Amino acid sequence: MFDQINGLPVHVLVNHAAVVFVPLLALGAIVYAVVPRVRARIGWAVLALAIITPICTFVARESGVKLYDRLIANGISGKVKVLLDQHMGFGSKLFLWTAFLGLVTLVSVVLTLRKSGTLPRVADAALGVIMVALAAVSGYYVFKTGDSGAHTVWGTF
Repeated sequence: MFDQINGLPVHVLVNHAAVVFVPLLALGAIVYAVVPRVRARIGWAVLALAIITPICTFVARESGVKLYDRLIANGISGKVKVLLDQHMGFGSKLFLWTAFLGLVTLVSVVLTLRKSGTLPRVADAALGVIMVALAAVSGYYVFKTGDSGAHTVWGTF
């Protein structure tokens, strides 16, 4: 399922979804957390991103594992294998942090968009700080994962 589509590695086809959706979720989560007056207008988009983005990063990670296994079976070793291992490490961390960001953002949106409309200030502030921190970490790992993958593929190390 995560290996190939028409002979092309699935990873090559899906990794750009993570590259697009992770920064969008991070930005949406930060705006949602920091600018409460726009929550009613962007809540649906942030909610959708909180669900879609972890799925995209999961598929990218799983398809990357399949591609890695195929490359190892074909004899990849040495410096390229070291770079691939580093890329896979970043990708696994990206999935983990993005899943946390998606979950916390989902909880925040559901709790703040309900009929009563607001959370206690302390809870709202705590969720906001957590969302901003998770957005920053997710942004870091999407950059490191993409950068290490590009260096591995294009040999610009």
